[in-house]
Amino acid sequence: MTTGRRPDNAPARARAWHHARHAAVCDVLEPWAHGTVVRATRHPSYYDFNLVRVEEDPRMTAQALMAFADEALAGLAHRRLDFDLADAAELHRRDFENEGFKSERLVWMRHEFAAPPGPDIAVEEVPYDSAHDLRVAWYREESPDQDPGDYHAEAREVALRRGARVFVVRRLALPVAFAQLEHHRVGAEITDVYVHPEHRGDGLGTAITRAAIKAAGAVRDLWIVADDEDRPKELYARLGFRPASRAMEFTRLL
Repeated sequence: MTTGRRPDNAPARARAWHHARHAAVCDVLEPWAHGTVVRATRHPSYYDFNLVRVEEDPRMTAQALMAFADEALAGLAHRRLDFDLADAAELHRRDFENEGFKSERLVWMRHEFAAPPGPDIAVEEVPYDSAHDLRVAWYREESPDQDPGDYHAEAREVALRRGARVFVVRRLALPVAFAQLEHHRVGAEITDVYVHPEHRGDGLGTAITRAAIKAAGAVRDLWIVADDEDRPKELYARLGFRPASRAMEFTRLL
């Protein structure tokens, strides 16, 4: 794990980590005037790896950005723009939402302080597929009206390629909470934390996040991403994570 104060270049390191994940998965990385178009042609419906990345303030109208995304992502069943700088995206948020885009403001957090002692809850490392039912429950909760299609299979392939480690808490022998950890070179990221709704409020989210932090070991940077407008970031802050960078995603299904 990482401890100590946030380095001065933490925002740039957070963005570099995010970009490196794209580079590791995507087979198309095409520069454009204000960033990069990334595509994973093997996984065309996996939104996180088929998008227009906006790496600076583009000083373009929302309509112009949408038109560029239509061209860059032609043939896909979605449109997605990821802004590295949330403040630049915020200027266009209402315009995107008025055109049917779902917006999500995210905060990248870096682990900087040791987590305080917590409840004694058993956490075990398990094979990836052991948390499948929880992944399905998470998807239904996040996108109740959306057919997952090939998402779970694609996510599994990408995660296993990146050496994902999975941790669960069980109740009556069944997994009811899970976290996922991925390493890459000198860094690591806790990419998923989920507790089944029937078991929230009992400290399970804290326990599995703490286990993932411990499993990360001595890395230069340990990252986690949270909704900047929701409560989980408060949990991560209690466990030693501090905000490093804020981003925004705009997604629309066709």
